[in-house]
Amino acid sequence: MILFDNISKVYHVRKFEKSVFRHVSFRIDRGDSIGICGANGAGKSTLMRLIAGVEQPTAGRITRTMSTSWPIGYASCFQSSLTGADNARFIARVYKQDEKQTLAFVEDFAQLGPYIHQPVRTYSAGMGARLAFGLSLAINFECYLVDEVTGAGDARFRAKSEEALTTRRDSATLVMISHDTETLKRFCRRGAVLYAGALVFYDTIDEAVDVHYRLQMRAA
Repeated sequence: MILFDNISKVYHVRKFEKSVFRHVSFRIDRGDSIGICGANGAGKSTLMRLIAGVEQPTAGRITRTMSTSWPIGYASCFQSSLTGADNARFIARVYKQDEKQTLAFVEDFAQLGPYIHQPVRTYSAGMGARLAFGLSLAINFECYLVDEVTGAGDARFRAKSEEALTTRRDSATLVMISHDTETLKRFCRRGAVLYAGALVFYDTIDEAVDVHYRLQMRAA
């Protein structure tokens, strides 16, 4: 279970204040597969970082009883001066996984070739996303957070990614954000719409996508 209880998130930049959420409450249960819809700047990535624990709320309380991945595709979780392999070994130690098995999985899945032994700061955005995706899947989390990563890499890598996500969805909890509504429909059973600082859940992903589309048409 992941429980948001009256969560607010406000950023203060110099004299500017940006309120992303105000008094948001919801619950994610084991086995859920949820697609989050929202326009650019609505706060989807902030929401994912809050779920993961990468950021803390300004107010309210978040309770987690599931192990949760960092947002897949969020390569900022890596130490950029270390190689991809060193990051994999370090994270394996943090999560008490076998280092050799973890690294072997990441090498096979991310398909970075010799770049796995180069500093992460030399990676392109797509390479960093592939490393993050492969390493996330190498750890057996109970909840996987997916942030627009299925577009990284060539067609073969995307097919491998989608197959892996389907497997994880069937055995764990999945929370996904994507601008591609067809991707959300493919992987998620129910949905939510993030709009004007509020997050509203719907019983089906189709209903959430429809509401999101109508809101965007109204705004245009």
